[in-house]
Amino acid sequence: MRASDSAYERLRHEIVDWRLEPGTVLAEVELSQRLGLSRTPVREALSRLTADGLAQPTGGRGLIVSPVSVDDVRDLFELRTALERQAAQHAARHRRVDDFAVVREALERTPALLARGDSGVPEYFDTVALFDAAIDRAVSNAYLRSALAGVRTHAARVRRLSHDDPRRLLDAAKEHLLIVDAIVDGDAALAADATSVHLAASLRWILSSLSSAPTPLLPTNGRP
Repeated sequence: MRASDSAYERLRHEIVDWRLEPGTVLAEVELSQRLGLSRTPVREALSRLTADGLAQPTGGRGLIVSPVSVDDVRDLFELRTALERQAAQHAARHRRVDDFAVVREALERTPALLARGDSGVPEYFDTVALFDAAIDRAVSNAYLRSALAGVRTHAARVRRLSHDDPRRLLDAAKEHLLIVDAIVDGDAALAADATSVHLAASLRWILSSLSSAPTPLLPTNGRP
């Protein structure tokens, strides 16, 4: 892996996992020292993060980690719903039954995974990644796949704000199963509608988690 790719992946994960919080200054010199790299690959990584929308310039301070507001979360899910609906329709029309059979088996193991407590949560999200990968392989539109990748990065960042309650994850697994069944049946309309239902429920859960936090986790409005 190139040094710039390594720097990009590490910083991207730190931003998505909130180890680098919104507003954190991304100084080339400091990051170069911390990552043990020269400034050139770090600069290239920061350029990619800016293109991804995870970093942004700010007056006089160079780059910072992009802020996130409640309105940003709503806007993200509006776009994500449009893209994921389209992807689900593609998958239903160009279904790869074997791929989704594997996903279904993994989703059906969710209750047993979550019964183990917090230790099962990472494996559940591995199953979600398996679902996303199956969708991507069924989508022939490279532009749609690229757009989805960007949106999912931001969605993963936002998800870290909500509590991974097993009840919600069990419901989400059932919602994913409905999408999988519609795709395998070749029902594009149902696959799209089931996707909308799932994402609407996910958004409600995130907003509920934010509103019930003892102190505000995000500003209400991130727009000027």
